[in-house]
Amino acid sequence: MTTIVWIAAALLAAAVYLSWTAGRLDRLHARIDAARAALDAQLLRRASVAQEVATSGVLDPAASIVLYQAAHDARQAEEDQREVAESELSQALRAVFAESAQLEAVRAAPGGEKAVDELTAAVRRVPMARRFHNDAVRAARALRRHRTVRWFRLAGHAPFPLAFEMDDEPPAVLADRSGLPGESH
Repeated sequence: MTTIVWIAAALLAAAVYLSWTAGRLDRLHARIDAARAALDAQLLRRASVAQEVATSGVLDPAASIVLYQAAHDARQAEEDQREVAESELSQALRAVFAESAQLEAVRAAPGGEKAVDELTAAVRRVPMARRFHNDAVRAARALRRHRTVRWFRLAGHAPFPLAFEMDDEPPAVLADRSGLPGESH
């Protein structure tokens, strides 16, 4: 009789552990979904603000075309081409704002200060959102690699989480925090 009690206790403990692990995995997948939605929102915001700046008429025509096309391509990219298109937008932003003269031209235009603040905020939030997403992906992947998760198929039919890899380095003139109003060091 004691053996049956111990076997039942062991089965109960295993069932509780498996249930807890499956719940944890489910929460990680939900966290990935939320982080991906936040990343998508930040990428869309960055592309929208870049398009607004490109169509403002303040930049030189070549810079406007380059920035507008990269932002448009990033907004319209299919999922399998999204990382490349977003990286190209980052490169276009760095090329257009390689020197502070372009930034000062935008800032000097009517409503330019607000546009620069929005663009600065957008290009700074993208790396943060991408980092949160990729951290959630890394945690879920680590849990999904455990033998117990694989043997008992605790992930169900959820697709294997993929990190979002892109060039998200902001232009140096937008990454410099010293010129921003309201920020102290």
